[in-house]
Amino acid sequence: MIEQLRRARPQAPLLELVHRLDRDTSGILLVAKKRSVLRLLQEQLRQRSMGKSYLALVKGPWPARLKVLDWPLHKYLLPDGERRVRVTDAHDPQGMRAISLVQVLGQLTLAGASESGAAQVATLLAVTIKTGRTHQIRVHLAHAGHPIAGDDKYGDFGWNRDLQKLGGKRMFLHAWKLRFAHPVLGQEVQLQAPLPVDLLHWADCQRFL
Repeated sequence: MIEQLRRARPQAPLLELVHRLDRDTSGILLVAKKRSVLRLLQEQLRQRSMGKSYLALVKGPWPARLKVLDWPLHKYLLPDGERRVRVTDAHDPQGMRAISLVQVLGQLTLAGASESGAAQVATLLAVTIKTGRTHQIRVHLAHAGHPIAGDDKYGDFGWNRDLQKLGGKRMFLHAWKLRFAHPVLGQEVQLQAPLPVDLLHWADCQRFL
């Protein structure tokens, strides 16, 4: 992606990604035009002062009491070399602490979204990450028993097939809000990206936002 951005903006050859998004995740992606700015913004990430919130549609009714997911994550490779992540325990020397804050925005009923053709309850969540681990939100929500709609790595594959019949073509994970201090002026910057049409057309979530 960064190569495409550089080709599109030859006047800014030093463009660099401040952070990354998973391949099927839509939403805000922050790009720095100068190396000095990149370092300052990435330092905010390391200090956990940059606020990053995502929208995720998950299977089933999310329990209201489950608001803080503080589960360490362990990266590993499948036999074919593909990267995966799993929740581990505090005694795992390769485990990295990962914290996700979850807020329920609303529940909706997806008609015909189960193998029997019955309606399926789904929950729209706002997830704020305090750490930026690989696949953090996807693994945390799946470990809680509520995988993200359309997740092809950690999701419910049978449910995903049913969602495709409703028009769900990709994972329902969206980088929604981003808050950070301007690296030059010091003022707080708040960005928000609306849900894209390809997610809204099969899951009516706009009324919760």
